[in-house]
Amino acid sequence: MNLSVPRRVTAVAALAALALGGLTGTSATARPAEAAGAAAAPDISLTAVKQHLTDLQSIATANGGNRAHGRAGYKASIDFVKAKLDAAGYTTSLQTFTTSGATGYNLIADWPGGDPNQVLMAGSHLDSVSSGPGINDNGSGSAAILETALAVSRAGYQPSKHLRFAWWGAEELGLVGSKYYVNNLPSTERSKIKGYLNFDMIGSPNPGYFVYDDDPTIEQTFKSYFAGLGVPTEIETEGDGRSDHAPFKSAGVPVGGLFTGASRVKTSAQVSKWGGTATAFDRCYHSSCDTTANINDTALDRNSDAVAHAIWTLSAGSTTPPPGKVFENTADVSIPDNGAAVTSTVNVTGVTGNAPSNLSVGVDIVHTYKGDLVVDLIAPDGSVYNLHNRAGGSADNIVQTFTVNASSEVANGAWKLRVQDRATYDTGYINGFKLTFP
Repeated sequence: MNLSVPRRVTAVAALAALALGGLTGTSATARPAEAAGAAAAPDISLTAVKQHLTDLQSIATANGGNRAHGRAGYKASIDFVKAKLDAAGYTTSLQTFTTSGATGYNLIADWPGGDPNQVLMAGSHLDSVSSGPGINDNGSGSAAILETALAVSRAGYQPSKHLRFAWWGAEELGLVGSKYYVNNLPSTERSKIKGYLNFDMIGSPNPGYFVYDDDPTIEQTFKSYFAGLGVPTEIETEGDGRSDHAPFKSAGVPVGGLFTGASRVKTSAQVSKWGGTATAFDRCYHSSCDTTANINDTALDRNSDAVAHAIWTLSAGSTTPPPGKVFENTADVSIPDNGAAVTSTVNVTGVTGNAPSNLSVGVDIVHTYKGDLVVDLIAPDGSVYNLHNRAGGSADNIVQTFTVNASSEVANGAWKLRVQDRATYDTGYINGFKLTFP
């Protein structure tokens, strides 16, 4: 990961995510949730992913200890990945560019089939810094999408969308390879890319579980996956806008991705949440010790499976109607510590008559002390239904479905989840809010 690109402002990011509207082309504040009718993604073998990392380590060791742009180790890495994809039936192409006085390479791999006007793309940078072999940064992302691409081939998967994978060059020099690809792609071709997923450092030895808060649909796909594992996630901020998703986002492509942390120090709250120690997420970031010993197997395994889950989920259309009519908002809303109340809104439309007596209210709040929180559902006419009133003691997070008798309320209109932190020292955000009408 390259950390030299300026961070974008969080508020601007949230507005951009809402403007992009996700892969479904609907707003984050009022989109009926879709049930996926696609085949489930296969389990991605940790052993296979780690073998790819061992091979990349061997390439670095044989080529001066690194796989950096302009060095023999990078070209050998590209050739290694390309050979596996060619054998698996992908259509591959090498894109060349020049930077810092040397030739760079992007590897693009297309899986035959799928709607060519609806492209789902996944990518990672394959180069390391010159000071080390780059196994977490970013052999981890590169190996995970390679094994996922091979799993697509083994399964004979035929998605609705066209699948494209990419391994970028010269990311460590300022996202050079991905910028070159995006800038040289005709606007008509850029418009066909309905989502770009980025995976940069997903096996950090002292890991966190971070999800990009860009496109709401992609974000929620990852959040839902980790929620199913019982693993809490946080918004990715350390490398925000500083990896290969940035050129795609600037070009108007919906983006998302995963990250397990770099040189920033894990907080005590994060240690309580994820385990590990209050030290850097990756103490070997951009160093010679970023070897195969610098990987957390659990994080790599979870994230590799999440890569496949997202690709299978986002590349296939929904074929099964959802149970009931669901409206949700997946945009993150920060909750001020001992501050003013904040709200998340869903706009309900197309429901006849009043709300039901068993309105299902799904609440997903990430917070370090839920005993500080007051949570209310506010109906379109302003009626207030209390869901949570500073209960739960020292426990964190509120991930719960409440049932509310809202039969006196007109169904259609703006429903709000209101959250207020009433005491000091603890922080969090609304991770998601949804209403289900039976």
